[in-house]
Amino acid sequence: MAQRRPAQRPNRFAQRQVEVSKALPRRAALAFALTAAGCRLDPPPGSAAVVVPAFPLTGPLRSLGGLDIDNERLGAGGLSGMLIDDDLVATFVDDRTRWAQARIVLRDGLAQALTPIASGPLRDGAGRVLPRGFGGDAEALARLPDGTWLVGFERWHRVRAYRHLDGPGAYFEAPAGLGAAPRNGGLEALALLEDGRLLAIAEALPPAGIPSLRQGWVGGPGGWAPLAYRPAPGFEPVDAAGLPDGGALVLERRFRVWEGFSGRLVRVAAGDLSPGAVMEGQEILRIDGMPIPAENFEGVAVLRHGGRTLVGIVADDNHMPNQRSLLLLFELDQRRML
Repeated sequence: MAQRRPAQRPNRFAQRQVEVSKALPRRAALAFALTAAGCRLDPPPGSAAVVVPAFPLTGPLRSLGGLDIDNERLGAGGLSGMLIDDDLVATFVDDRTRWAQARIVLRDGLAQALTPIASGPLRDGAGRVLPRGFGGDAEALARLPDGTWLVGFERWHRVRAYRHLDGPGAYFEAPAGLGAAPRNGGLEALALLEDGRLLAIAEALPPAGIPSLRQGWVGGPGGWAPLAYRPAPGFEPVDAAGLPDGGALVLERRFRVWEGFSGRLVRVAAGDLSPGAVMEGQEILRIDGMPIPAENFEGVAVLRHGGRTLVGIVADDNHMPNQRSLLLLFELDQRRML
């Protein structure tokens, strides 16, 4: 769902981030303060992003820094869905019918660069490029065990299956009832769970008229079963990713005109991913500018790399000059979660 930050927000955001940057090494702090203030730095040769230094965190997540993405170099912008495989290849879909792939480069375990691989438009079942707007607002991305890509769209609520992202996209059976979602509040969360089931959550569809809950489904074609998700008050679920232990991470976002963006990353236990359940997870990350930048984060991914469980979140800049396409990386220590 596209959201816009109020005009006064960038200055306050920049001020808060400069305060945080005082605790960082001098050279990294300077780069981060400039980007936080809206001053774009040029990515290094071969990269589509400028490095963002690591943040001081407590809890089960350790910051590995991040990347401030140049949309033109990547080949997509308004990034709304993301997957990262175990080889650090990140795949994105955006709200203007495009996809892109790039390799994340780590140095000493921290984000160092983003090397573009390929990009292009998403297509319909006949191979025609999807139009922008009602027919092409891609918001969610998942991948089946056989390699098929699933792209969830809102406005025209549906799921398409792509054997190859540069090829045609066939219709995929979406959960019953998804069509009742508000035009700009449909399927933003779509994830493959460890047991092979899919988890889907609508952003703004309350089940049975219960305003504090959001409609979800678990299963797949021929076997979708309803369940519900309880976000924090004022927040909406905007993406999800399966965890190695069978649970899931859910990314939530809130937008207030007088405050701008904030978000939460929530861990849902495997036992709560059952038909008829009400999912209500444990918050493991707060995104409110201190210290994580309060951008419009819409995508989350989980991967295994080098024996570690890593988590990535990506922000949709809404194609606005005062917002950023930030990709932040973390290492997850599940032993520190309840």
